[in-house]
Amino acid sequence: MAITAINHLAFITPDMEKTIRFYRDLLGFRLEAGVGHGGYRHYFFAFGDNQVAFFEYEGAAVMERKFHGVKTDKPLGFDHVSFTVPSVAELFRFKDKLDAAGIEVTGPIDHGPIWSIYFFDNNTIPLEISADVMEVLESPAMSDDDPMGIVAEGADPQPGIWPEVARPTPRSEWKAKPGNGFEMRPTFLREGKGRIKPEYEDLIAASDAEREG
Repeated sequence: MAITAINHLAFITPDMEKTIRFYRDLLGFRLEAGVGHGGYRHYFFAFGDNQVAFFEYEGAAVMERKFHGVKTDKPLGFDHVSFTVPSVAELFRFKDKLDAAGIEVTGPIDHGPIWSIYFFDNNTIPLEISADVMEVLESPAMSDDDPMGIVAEGADPQPGIWPEVARPTPRSEWKAKPGNGFEMRPTFLREGKGRIKPEYEDLIAASDAEREG
């Protein structure tokens, strides 16, 4: 059992058109998929195997501006998103592209293992682009003037910390309620823009049959 990637990060925008212009046309992400109904949109932008998503609806507003890593006493759980590029040359290509678009860019900043540039999107979401300039050969690798004892336990999950699963959910009980994006599946199937993964065909068929019945 392992989490292998971020499926998507979801943000809010009051202007999906400007957001498409920024993420698709400036940063080069693919406009992958989306759903819209009743004045409400949820669109996905893909890069590599990752995605960011945006909600647009009446009353949405841009974020209050807070620069990356700056301390705050506000009740925030989000600071910024960093995207990876494969080389320092690519980092400077993005810096030059953002500069040409009139986007204010800070950096590159040398953070030791990575070099980074910092900027904001059209929704005032703080973004970073990073290039690795070294490899971490042993984890956890730390440079902390007040080391935490828990870190000495190692990089991998420690056994016995959380209760073991006593009753795994059997496949016969794998069910999901329709959500905001439910209509994407029948729409994509009807238009030939998507297919159900073979290993889930029976699951989806049973779920749809139960819902329709």
